[in-house]
Amino acid sequence: MLVLIQRVSQAAVHVDAHVVGQIGPGLLALVGMEPGDSEAQLQRMADRLLGYRVFADEAGKMNRSLRDTGGGLLLVSQFTLVADTASGMRPSFTTAAAPAEAERGFNRFVEICREKHAYGVETGRFGAHMVVSLVNDGPVTFLLRP
Repeated sequence: MLVLIQRVSQAAVHVDAHVVGQIGPGLLALVGMEPGDSEAQLQRMADRLLGYRVFADEAGKMNRSLRDTGGGLLLVSQFTLVADTASGMRPSFTTAAAPAEAERGFNRFVEICREKHAYGVETGRFGAHMVVSLVNDGPVTFLLRP
């Protein structure tokens, strides 16, 4: 499991020109599921995601987390994140979880995040062609591993 987070002032996901998820200030998280991702990994990743300190404190240092700020969280499934790009000129997706496994894992990850983050969790639509728009604040972008 890999999660690419971006601190945003706003972000939205459109499917067929309709907004399916959007947030104001907070985190956009692109989530890539790998074969065998476990419940323990999902729980740990949710804790890392919600507790990762990427927001400024009073002194301007990155010392506040999404939990601290009460910001929005937009989760978007993205299988291309876990592609094998080590060789050649075309990505291989053998390192990504199969669609059914990835959907189960992603949906469980969304449930866990909703249980742990009362301020609201929005999502894209699994398996759909999504148009993701965002205003990256900083820019601040990190790749999280469990």
